[in-house]
Amino acid sequence: MANIVKTDPFDDLFRGFFVRPVDMGGAAEAPSMRVDVKEGQEGYTLHVELPGMKKEDIHVHIDGAVVSIAAERKQEREVKEGERVLRSERYFGKVSRSFQLGQEIDEGRAVARFNDGVLELALPKKAAPQATRVAIQ
Repeated sequence: MANIVKTDPFDDLFRGFFVRPVDMGGAAEAPSMRVDVKEGQEGYTLHVELPGMKKEDIHVHIDGAVVSIAAERKQEREVKEGERVLRSERYFGKVSRSFQLGQEIDEGRAVARFNDGVLELALPKKAAPQATRVAIQ
């Protein structure tokens, strides 16, 4: 007696399809902004990786406990005579991230440094308002 084997016609169609990556020829994927956030007694420290960025193209905004970081890398279109671009994988464009921290930030004492592709933010906490007692008349 013969064994009956059920086959799926799509098995042959997709076999090996996911084995090799397929390049659709699209633009380079936007890089993610990698961030380390640390909290201390006095405030927060953020280290943000922004390789290839210029400090003039980085913007930091503080609104209460929300910190927003935006950066833009502009494309340099320098093609010399007799030269042609065969492939370009570098990303050009904007990236941004926002963070909600546990306590409001004192914007006046915040410090930002940019060195070797790493943005360091020192964000001191705002002093918590003291509770006051109201006298009843």
